[in-house]
Amino acid sequence: MKSIEEYVISIPDFPEPGVLFRDVTSILEDAEGLRLAIDLMQEKLEGMEFDVVVGPESRGFIFGMPIAYNLKKAFIPIRKKGKLPRETISESYELEYGSAEIEMHKDAICPGQKVVIIDDLIATGGTTEAMIRLVERLGGEVVKVVFLMELEGLEGRKKLTGYPVESVISYPGK
Repeated sequence: MKSIEEYVISIPDFPEPGVLFRDVTSILEDAEGLRLAIDLMQEKLEGMEFDVVVGPESRGFIFGMPIAYNLKKAFIPIRKKGKLPRETISESYELEYGSAEIEMHKDAICPGQKVVIIDDLIATGGTTEAMIRLVERLGGEVVKVVFLMELEGLEGRKKLTGYPVESVISYPGK
């Protein structure tokens, strides 16, 4: 059986020269790779007590939903601004070339609920930091954040100090 790292295709000079892009879709496109990724992420939650799984669109949905299903937990989507139909709360965060805004339903998290955040990648940590702010504004407690891949060179963990963060695969560069 292949290791999870063997499913990742690295693409040099994408989206710009000097960047080595780690393609998560190469994992998704292989049934064994997808199963392995979900299993390895789910292992990071063994023995944990929590109430709900939160994941951002779109790849947080891909990995978070089956983990929530397997563990018999609710799944709470976080979406780009304007995509959710009921009353929402929102958070802005900085991107490399601008800013973005994410939302979740105002009634998605109950005060005191223990929350796990699942996503495919941590780079600079800005999106995850905004997700944590959303959860906490609703009275939830983030008890763990799990990523499939981490780009250590972008130091995203620094924005998540004080929260338990784990990654399945860690790359030393950007």
